[in-house]
Amino acid sequence: MRDFTVLGIETSCDETAAAVVRGRAPGPGEILSNVVFSQIEEHRPYGGVVPEIAARAHVELLDEVIAQALSQSKLALSQIDVVAATGGPGLIGGVMVGVTTAKALALAAEKPFIAVNHLEAHALTARLTGGVAFPFLLLLISGGHCQLVAVEGVGRFRLYGTTIDDAAGEAFDKTAKLLELPYPGGPAIEALATHGNPRRFALPRPLLGRPGADFSFAGLKTAVRQVVRSGKEFAPADLAASFQAAVIDVVVDRTRAASERFRSEFGSIANHLVVAGGVAANHALRQALAAFCESEDFTIAIPPPALCTDNAAMIAWTGVERSGLELFDELSFSPRARWPLQDVAEGISGHVPLQGERATSQ
Repeated sequence: MRDFTVLGIETSCDETAAAVVRGRAPGPGEILSNVVFSQIEEHRPYGGVVPEIAARAHVELLDEVIAQALSQSKLALSQIDVVAATGGPGLIGGVMVGVTTAKALALAAEKPFIAVNHLEAHALTARLTGGVAFPFLLLLISGGHCQLVAVEGVGRFRLYGTTIDDAAGEAFDKTAKLLELPYPGGPAIEALATHGNPRRFALPRPLLGRPGADFSFAGLKTAVRQVVRSGKEFAPADLAASFQAAVIDVVVDRTRAASERFRSEFGSIANHLVVAGGVAANHALRQALAAFCESEDFTIAIPPPALCTDNAAMIAWTGVERSGLELFDELSFSPRARWPLQDVAEGISGHVPLQGERATSQ
């Protein structure tokens, strides 16, 4: 298998990003450029991402971001092997901007086009950075997603657990809003929590110890709201620390449950945990998961924080992996607001469909 050089484009939410990555499976790959323009300041006054503002910003920024990525890689478009873009899931306006731009570039340069599933890109980032071998257990934890998945190969997944209400990142953002902290909420909660007492408030741990590996954070968020609106004085740092500790306890417990099933299905080779998604940048969570893995004889792989949040290097790397399997897409591909992981396996010979209690809709 030869190396592929892929231009990746990411526009699924509020980051406008482009990157050039070179390599071959199983990795690691070489990141030749990775340009990310965050729209946080545009969305900060609203306390969250406004889809219309995000889509308009992608239109205004994407051409320049791609030009910067190519310039930093010291490559011309003609030297790129493949053009890849996030095809979903995500805010449909932004996804459309990225896909349309990628198709135009691929057509003009006579290059293959790949539509990348955003969730699969997160899953494969640990191969970009560390060449992690299949199979591995993935904890995907972000603002819009919270899942535990066995990753058997490109396009091959088994769903062990997903959130039944809010994702962890969403709970961080909403808790931060209740505490009148700035957007985005995750980093703000983490910073404040370092000054608080995590045992000050006895907050609930939804689904802790229950069978299965599903998540629930809505009740925890409600408990925080009740404290804030109780009229009693409290130290915001204590509430932030107590909330973060509750989230970590739930995540570690659910990961333990999934790891037991993972080992029962894959045997002695099942000893890798990969953590991805924006919430994986939380240092306290990283430390707790590292301690869990040490106690359970798992190896843990967490990409650098900049590659946990949305970026185009992970999109380009997924393009590398799929190029090696000749999994290219037609220019007729339609952007998708929803793209369940089980549908990623379409077109892969001998694939194993997503298995689990149910398929997630995102």
